[in-house]
Amino acid sequence: MTNNTQNNRADARPAKLETCFHVHLVSDSTGETLMEVMRASVAQFEHANPLEHLYALVRSTRQLDRVLAEIEAYPGVVMYTIVNPELRRALEVRCAATGTPAIAVLDPMLATLSAYLGRPIANRAGAQRTLDAEYYHRIDALNYAMAHDDGQGDDFEGADIVLLGVSRTSKTPTSIYLAHRGVKAANIPLVRDVPLPDEILALKNPLVIGLTASPERIVQIRRNRLLSLNEDRDTDYIDDFSVRDEILAAKRLFAKQGWASIDVTRRSIEETAAKILNMISEKRNRS
Repeated sequence: MTNNTQNNRADARPAKLETCFHVHLVSDSTGETLMEVMRASVAQFEHANPLEHLYALVRSTRQLDRVLAEIEAYPGVVMYTIVNPELRRALEVRCAATGTPAIAVLDPMLATLSAYLGRPIANRAGAQRTLDAEYYHRIDALNYAMAHDDGQGDDFEGADIVLLGVSRTSKTPTSIYLAHRGVKAANIPLVRDVPLPDEILALKNPLVIGLTASPERIVQIRRNRLLSLNEDRDTDYIDDFSVRDEILAAKRLFAKQGWASIDVTRRSIEETAAKILNMISEKRNRS
């Protein structure tokens, strides 16, 4: 058998197909915790594609009956966070009767914490969503991020962090994500041949972080952005050499000012934010 024949047969092998399955997320709160746990778990399995069914604020028997009917119509895996013992029991019994896997995702953690703290579980639906000081702190951080997006606003000294970077380095989505974690984040674009205001160079309180990426990645994102705007003219904005110069100038600025920098080329928004949160924690520990 020739090498060409072997290669042709190898090429003819079918690609591994995706496994689609229904996953039912039942919560007596918003369901955000369930969604994050489910997606993080499924990400560990290649070619697994969950068909998500989210049922939020399920707090009555009538609501649960509608959920159970949906589960039986589209069998799959059930994940739930319900504290009401009667509703939990009803859900577990019906799932067991139909052979449907049902996972109480918070039970192991709650049991461990209860044993460690020596305290009973409160069993309050949506307890983590209580309108407390922390909630209003996150809202305040979100308002700050929106008012200080793309170099807008003033009072940058009041920020927890200030993100700098050339266009398309994910400054805005990273700022918004951090705001949801209670971090006051401002972001400022670096524009070629436009110096930063002295106010920014003199910042003392915020942690200033530069975001960078590979020139190839920046050009790709910018091209896609222009195409979405039906703009196809070649400009310095997407010129390889110009973009390289932009990024090099940004890196020199960060080094000169002693600012930390993060390469976001292969990082998701969540990964970039996690890195920044660690840096904030380290700064606070040093203080």
